[in-house]
Amino acid sequence: MDQNNFLITQEDEIQRLDKFLADKFQVQSRSYFQYLIENGSILVNGQKVKKRFICKTGDEIDIFFQALPDISLKAENIPIDILYEDEHLIAINKKANMVVHPASGNWSKTFVNALLFHLKNKIESDDQIRPGIVHRLDKDTTGVLIAAKTIQAHQNLIEQFKKREIIKKYLAITINKAENQIIKAPIARHPIKRKEMAIVPGGKEAITEIEVLKYNDKFSYILASPKTGRTHQIRVHLKHINCPILGDPIYGNKTINNKFTLSSQLLHAHILEFTHPITNEKIKIKAPIPQNLKKFIDYIH
Repeated sequence: MDQNNFLITQEDEIQRLDKFLADKFQVQSRSYFQYLIENGSILVNGQKVKKRFICKTGDEIDIFFQALPDISLKAENIPIDILYEDEHLIAINKKANMVVHPASGNWSKTFVNALLFHLKNKIESDDQIRPGIVHRLDKDTTGVLIAAKTIQAHQNLIEQFKKREIIKKYLAITINKAENQIIKAPIARHPIKRKEMAIVPGGKEAITEIEVLKYNDKFSYILASPKTGRTHQIRVHLKHINCPILGDPIYGNKTINNKFTLSSQLLHAHILEFTHPITNEKIKIKAPIPQNLKKFIDYIH
């Protein structure tokens, strides 16, 4: 195990610790340093910190470099439902209960493991943990998920997401009657429940447009179009307007979830529209509505 120790100087750019280290040690990716931080292998002034920690002048950084667990890059024969594929990118219809990329607690059975098998490990990437990944869906959210096969395609798609040029449309079943509206409410990490997100004054800008497709006296069937890409954004915003997603184990209503024996949220990434990173062709990918969602659409009707 190699160790590196240094001080943050006035010449260093003040930024998040994981990004600072990725810029400083360019042979390793940002996700690699996130892995080290999460496992306590990077200390600031002798203390463990979060990857969101902001460096400041005078901070002493200790890095204990480690090899990544081999399992994080293991190709696994996991079936994937391919919606679109060419030499530059691939889009799948992600099933529920699939984690997108390896991380602490989920080093196998992820989309990345399936992707490596499908591509026979032939994927260009400078990210050792998340090769090809340009966006994420929550573990139990179904629908369109795209990945890049080349560095050029990866960089272009990342930039499109960053500039909010990619159109995302989700379908969901919510508790209570929703209204057509645009929700503008900042999101940040929950101040107490650190694994959850919440509406927090001073949090990051978050905007979601809601269109009600059907409703009855108990539920609504909605189309949600997030204009920003915050963690758990749609789920948090719908809870904020008292229309939590049916089946959501974190932000939903446990009593109603149990009544319908639901253990995951009825949220589906239905449509993704973007510009092809190489050909500049306009691409629209649609994932079929899953049966569990159809069941409640019919129930509402």
